[in-house]
Amino acid sequence: MIKVEKSVYSPPERGDGKRVLVMTLWPRGVSKDKVDAWMKDLGSPRDLIKRYKSGEVSLDEFRSEYRKSLRGKEGTLRQLAKESKAGTITLLCTEKDPSTCHRSVLKEEIEKYA
Repeated sequence: MIKVEKSVYSPPERGDGKRVLVMTLWPRGVSKDKVDAWMKDLGSPRDLIKRYKSGEVSLDEFRSEYRKSLRGKEGTLRQLAKESKAGTITLLCTEKDPSTCHRSVLKEEIEKYA
């Protein structure tokens, strides 16, 4: 199972399973013990985040461009899909709302390999 409902600022809980930070940069004020793994190559490209937050690209464009950024990372996505069959994986970043975050897109992409 893959969960996206939490941000990296949410305290760890029993049902989280493996907590994976999927951001390009490490977030300020977050200690290393809040996550089990950091997969920075699965984070949104920095320029894409800037364009999205400034309103230069819509949410749909952001999602489309983020999907493109995952090309060539199929091995990592397959590995996460395999791990999610064995236990829960919680994808984390600083965004609190998963509906406006790359985590929901990432979850969809991982589940293609499940």
